[in-house]
Amino acid sequence: GTSGGGQRPLAALSVGFLGLGNWVRRPWRRPPVTQLCFQSWGKKLRRFSFNCGGRGVPTRPALLLVAVGGAETEQAATVTAAAFGAASPAMAAPCAEDPSLERHFKGHRDAVTCVDFSINTKQLASGSMDSCLMVWHMKPQSRAYRFTGHKDAITCVNFSPSGHLLASGSRDKTVRIWVPNVKGESTAFRAHTATVRSVHFCSDGQSFVTASDDKTVKVWATHRQKFLFSLSQHINWVRCAKFSPDGRLIVSASDDKTVKLWDKNSRECVHSYCEHGGFVTYVDFHPSGTCIAAAGMDNTVKVWDVRTHRLLQHYQLHSAAVNGLSFHPSGNYLITASSDSTLKILDLMEGRLLYTLHGHQGPATTVAFSRTGEYFASGGSDEQVMVWKSNFDIIDHGEVMKVSRPPAILASSTGNLPEVDFPGPPGRGRSVESVQSQPQEPVSVPQTLTSTLEHIVGQLDVLTQTVSILEQRLTLTEDKLKQCLENQQLIMQRATP
Repeated sequence: GTSGGGQRPLAALSVGFLGLGNWVRRPWRRPPVTQLCFQSWGKKLRRFSFNCGGRGVPTRPALLLVAVGGAETEQAATVTAAAFGAASPAMAAPCAEDPSLERHFKGHRDAVTCVDFSINTKQLASGSMDSCLMVWHMKPQSRAYRFTGHKDAITCVNFSPSGHLLASGSRDKTVRIWVPNVKGESTAFRAHTATVRSVHFCSDGQSFVTASDDKTVKVWATHRQKFLFSLSQHINWVRCAKFSPDGRLIVSASDDKTVKLWDKNSRECVHSYCEHGGFVTYVDFHPSGTCIAAAGMDNTVKVWDVRTHRLLQHYQLHSAAVNGLSFHPSGNYLITASSDSTLKILDLMEGRLLYTLHGHQGPATTVAFSRTGEYFASGGSDEQVMVWKSNFDIIDHGEVMKVSRPPAILASSTGNLPEVDFPGPPGRGRSVESVQSQPQEPVSVPQTLTSTLEHIVGQLDVLTQTVSILEQRLTLTEDKLKQCLENQQLIMQRATP
């Protein structure tokens, strides 16, 4: 291997594979402990759990399963997974739409802080408190790269849009741009005066943005290797900064409990979102660029419209701080990682919890979808990187792969996500609907039924317009009431001697 900024091959890399048929098991540092647990809530509570520890006889791998809701009751689905489990006649059959743990990487010597997929999903980068940057190859039995160069913990990683470069930020106050090959050459960027918490490339790859504990957001030129300008209105550490998909806006999240939206060209703060009750740990743009989602230490996830600045959705599902989140490329799903050790998958179109995934032993620190949404990766304080296959997005994945289609289809013709307030862990999970793989033959519809349906649609349009008018009137009433209160306060102030 090489020293300094080079790459050191791994002598003993442990990789686990999960699947229905053949599987490969390589040496582990310590025996895996597996628990597969199902919980479902309906008319009565059912719980099944299976445990397998030590180096026992290899058995058929345990698959990640989710309790599927029926027509009468909705069920909360909880998945607990590790590398391998024992077969049991009581084990439920897996559903094709459930997320499954595909691969499982070990090589870091401390907590994993960040993960990101390359554009072609052939590589997965991860950073750790051990100050090493790992590049894992998705092809089975391929050797990983370990890049050394940072002098302190790595806090963030991001592949360039082309996949030819990889950026990382560190507590050593530097950003490094790597060429993710066997040589592992890198260039250091220095301008921050404290820990660099976030790094993100613009969609054209010509610039990237960083966030730091020095309370600033900085923009850099990638190929000229030059610092361009700073954005500095936050009054506490800045945890995260991201470009919008079109590169015109920048969003940042800070320990000052605010999320700020910036115009890249004017370098002005467009709006500040102040609804979080604690430090804001992570923020990202919806693939359409019309919304942002932010995670916080107050255990919540909030979604805002960047055009109207309205709070669209609010989720309080985790029992501890939310450390990271990632939008599915279709824009229909959001996944979160929390210190309560779980990952949660949300259906944004219906505003509900789909899955709760238990895989990490300890806080889940980071999560990211691949560029196609077919996979997502997570990292945790247990030093592990897990790669999951989405499965639940089979239809959306096919649509994302169509070049002619935009990356996000939103709920209404105006491009807005539905407004949702989802307080507290409700214990409700996914009801999986049957998906037909073969197209149905056309069925003739009677004329009377057609006219009836058209009449119903017309009535729904009238109802929609009525609701819109009522909402406008309610807004006017609220404004008048606010004005009356202000006038009353002025009168009282004048009356006071």
